[in-house]
Amino acid sequence: MIKSNIDLNKDVLDELAFDPSIDERNIAVAVSDGVVTLTGSVKSYGQKLAAERAVKRVRGVHGIAEELTIDLPTLHVRNDADLVKSALDVLRSNANVPTDSVLVKAEGGWVTLTGTVEWEYQRDAARLTVASLAGVRNVSNNITLRPRVVARDVQAQIRDSFRRGAEFDANRIQIETSDGTVTLRGPVHSWTEREDAAMAAYSIPGVADVKNLMTVS
Repeated sequence: MIKSNIDLNKDVLDELAFDPSIDERNIAVAVSDGVVTLTGSVKSYGQKLAAERAVKRVRGVHGIAEELTIDLPTLHVRNDADLVKSALDVLRSNANVPTDSVLVKAEGGWVTLTGTVEWEYQRDAARLTVASLAGVRNVSNNITLRPRVVARDVQAQIRDSFRRGAEFDANRIQIETSDGTVTLRGPVHSWTEREDAAMAAYSIPGVADVKNLMTVS
């Protein structure tokens, strides 16, 4: 059953209000044919990411236009040198991020991460760790992957992974591989399933990049 714009708008608002990490009072929601637009402001970059994740959890959302601005409280405003030092400190304390594998740059509160790690979960852990810092306005994650092993049959391993754990029909997903890059196409039921499929592909040794072209239907 396809949700009306009114019903989907209500579900998104309810999900934002349900998430305790989000102050939804200054967030406005507009819905058109399954595409959700978020406008307004939040107090941190972490809240901005949390709002986006909350919208993705709602069934019936086909796309997101995220136009939130960050209105940092005065106490959270920091100079870039202090932000870089704090980012390096939290990265070194995170066991999921290899020691001294990530370089940090900050400009006007915009943090850029570079470096090389072996797994996607390590790259994502670095991004989320820095995103939680007070004073961050945005994070550009330019960390690259250096796979440990090149898998002999990447497509077969990804399809086996889908069949073991995916809630969607793994046989409807098209998988293409080329020089460590995996391209996924096909329909899934939600944004969560779409992201789970990409993470499953990233978990295969030899995969350096995933182009996620799956559609939510």
